[in-house]
Amino acid sequence: MSLIQQQWIYRQQPLAAITPEHYELVEQTLDTSLATNEVLIASRYFSVDPYMRIGQSSKPTYDTEAHPLDIVQAGAVVAQVLASNSPAFAEGDWVSAYTGWQTHAKVNASILTKIDPQQAPVTTALGVLGMPGRTAWFGLTESGKPHAGEVVVVSGAAGAVGSLVAQFAKRHGARVLGIAGGEAKCDWLRDTLKLDWAIDYKAFTDADTLGAEIKRLTGGVDVYFDNVGGMITDAIIPLINRRARIVICGQISQYSGGLETPELGPRLLHHLLYQRATIQGMLARDYLHRMDEMRRIVAPWVQAGEIVFEETIIEGFEQLPNALNSLFGGEHRGKLLVKA
Repeated sequence: MSLIQQQWIYRQQPLAAITPEHYELVEQTLDTSLATNEVLIASRYFSVDPYMRIGQSSKPTYDTEAHPLDIVQAGAVVAQVLASNSPAFAEGDWVSAYTGWQTHAKVNASILTKIDPQQAPVTTALGVLGMPGRTAWFGLTESGKPHAGEVVVVSGAAGAVGSLVAQFAKRHGARVLGIAGGEAKCDWLRDTLKLDWAIDYKAFTDADTLGAEIKRLTGGVDVYFDNVGGMITDAIIPLINRRARIVICGQISQYSGGLETPELGPRLLHHLLYQRATIQGMLARDYLHRMDEMRRIVAPWVQAGEIVFEETIIEGFEQLPNALNSLFGGEHRGKLLVKA
């Protein structure tokens, strides 16, 4: 027995925006015979994340080398088991895996994680109960260390990670300002996530006027969770309070072109000296071994409907490159997924 497998092969490094020309969609016949402990899976949902663009930089990032050309684009998926030669999995089981942009894969059972669809929607394994949830929880609690009554500012607050950071900070008793692009997103942050304040950064032309509005609303910043960088960070650093904590989770404003020729900055590090503040980068991979810990805390909130986890789902495997590029235009809200 065999089936047709589709794959997106990463062919060319993008210097600015990502287009389908940087990839090639190929089809091939996949032999479905299974060795011992092998499992055949069909990918149903594909995670689309900013880190994928970081991996395409020609300059050093958190990996020692860039994502190799001429192989399947890496990424996480939620899939269903089509056939199994492992006692751990049966046909029809839902699983998560890191098998990338391909419709089907034969893998060793050891790389699969079973998902219980009765506990939460299967897509949460790519969102609030997956890598974004891990990033938000440990980035905030381990690096940000928020206390009740403090002011936490989150950039990219309507995104997959930022929207969770904001909600986790509220659960710690903090006062939270979310920064996002567009009034619709800001209304969502105030009305649905119940944040104390929300600011549309697109309404400001420079860091000084944006900073003045943040100062007017908050009085000062204790924790800044940075997903964006650029002008927003320039606006916030002068506003930090004594012993503030700045968490660098992402710099999405720099990813489409800035990875190769970054903007100048930050130019305001003297404020960290004045306020004896800390600035720390965090990566989700550093907390992979603590996924069970995060899920024990967050999953009951999800099951009780106490956490908002919005999803934007794009239909069609052929849409993956365009979906990745759309991350940098800010059109979506919450977690971005592609459904096969």
